[in-house]
Amino acid sequence: MSNAAQVLDRLRAVGDATKSAEMAAYHKTAREFLGVPAAVLDEMARDLRREITLEARCDLAQEMWTSDVHEACIFAAKLLTQARIRPDDAPVWQIIAGWAEGFDSWALADHASIAGAKRLQADPARLDEVEGWTTHENMWTRRSALVMTLPWARLVHPKPDDLAVRERVLGWAESTVADRNPFMQKAIAWWLRELSKRDPSRVLAFLDGPGTALTKGARTEALRLIPPQITAS
Repeated sequence: MSNAAQVLDRLRAVGDATKSAEMAAYHKTAREFLGVPAAVLDEMARDLRREITLEARCDLAQEMWTSDVHEACIFAAKLLTQARIRPDDAPVWQIIAGWAEGFDSWALADHASIAGAKRLQADPARLDEVEGWTTHENMWTRRSALVMTLPWARLVHPKPDDLAVRERVLGWAESTVADRNPFMQKAIAWWLRELSKRDPSRVLAFLDGPGTALTKGARTEALRLIPPQITAS
């Protein structure tokens, strides 16, 4: 089971018509839904990552992504989600970056962003390319710049270079606060909420500064995990 047709046949075989209809109604996109459980996608992707070469994985991921089947796209992202990729992860990053230019929904964008985050952590120099996405005409592409960099908000023991990345991304967030698109507001709030677990004072400083322009809902979400005694101090 190593070509796109075979994988799609397997996905269709384990899909559920009732669940597919529910998913289509929830996601509200025109692509096909099969109703395949996430656990099945995880297991299939994990097995194939072990069985086929990196080149074959890249080719398969591209084919699955362009199939316009929801589960196939998610499966494609899972095929490329891996902390260490040897010998060269550049082809994987190029694929994910190419996908980012055409994101059209939060579900696919978020799964691909998990894979992309691994590649950014492997080579933070790629943040230069991601910075260009912050002004992209596609809102989902702009949003992915924040979602892919979430690992830096979550670091427990950040090094100086990591702190520099945090400040860089907070700069992107600052330039985005005026964007009233609810998905962009939620992405900023998500980043700040995750950072609040590690550095609540920095989040409060942001909210007292550029974050005053965030929507009420975004500010509330950003503050949600900060203890009241800290916000009151």
